[in-house]
Amino acid sequence: MATPELPRILIVDDDPALRELLSTYLVANGFDVAAVGDGTAMRAALAEGMPDAMVLDLMLPGEDGLALTRLLRAQSTVPILMLSARGEEVDRVIGLEVGADDYLAKPFGPRELLARLRALLRRGQSVPAAPTADAAPQAQQKFGPFSLDLASRRLLKDGVEIRLTGAEFDLLAAFLARPNRVLSRDTLVDLLKGYDRDPFDRSIDIRVTRLRRKIEADPSAPAYIRTVRGEGYLFTPRGDQPGS
Repeated sequence: MATPELPRILIVDDDPALRELLSTYLVANGFDVAAVGDGTAMRAALAEGMPDAMVLDLMLPGEDGLALTRLLRAQSTVPILMLSARGEEVDRVIGLEVGADDYLAKPFGPRELLARLRALLRRGQSVPAAPTADAAPQAQQKFGPFSLDLASRRLLKDGVEIRLTGAEFDLLAAFLARPNRVLSRDTLVDLLKGYDRDPFDRSIDIRVTRLRRKIEADPSAPAYIRTVRGEGYLFTPRGDQPGS
């Protein structure tokens, strides 16, 4: 019987002690881990194959974590957990806006990082459930010129793939499973497995903004994902403009 392949994690952090600590802890918990200290070494590691998830420090010598996240997002949807010694909200917001899937401020415990990594990997394999237990989602969900393939986790527009991160795919799948319903931010946090956020966290809003850039003709006047002030978001599969 073949041995299951271990999930591959790439750690990019310029602190050798932290790299060793995290590598040892993650290997002990069933991961295949590589750890490097900067963007140049990251590129060399990626040339050998894309990992299943990445732990990427914000503050790095040379190219910082934001620049490297932009680089990664241009070529891959690999889940990215961003680390930073600075815990200010602006750092978290910018990191999520450029494409990170989650954010963890230093100092943190290895158990929390492990839990967040596992959540990222689960989201890469799961599809949000349909609204009712007896209404299984169709293999493909269509809206406008788009088709969301739940099995292959791909979004197509007129047959051409639009690359989504795991978090963006799950958010769109959650909207498609619940059309023409106002979904509060708390509801969306509950639907997107693995998130544990405080009431003032803007991660859902940032992910909506990122998704709008990919599916809306004019993200500033969204037709599919509309904001309902004070309540949340409303997804309309026909792309109805407000007031239409």
